Amino acid sequence: MKPIHIVLAVLGGALAGAAVGLLFAPAKGVETRDKIAELLRKNGVNLKGNEMDELIDDISREIKEE
Repeated sequence: MKPIHIVLAVLGGALAGAAVGLLFAPAKGVETRDKIAELLRKNGVNLKGNEMDELIDDISREIKEE
């Protein structure tokens, strides 16, 4: 495995873990979505409003299905 793949895997795992933690935390949905958006922006994911909303919805759906 190339080093960049390892770095991307670690970053992806960290993002997924943080998203799961936020979604299962006892906070309101709006607050949780804001936290996810902030976490994504801090990790270099810069999307416009609708694209960010779609990504957050996808993350929420994936977690609820597990």
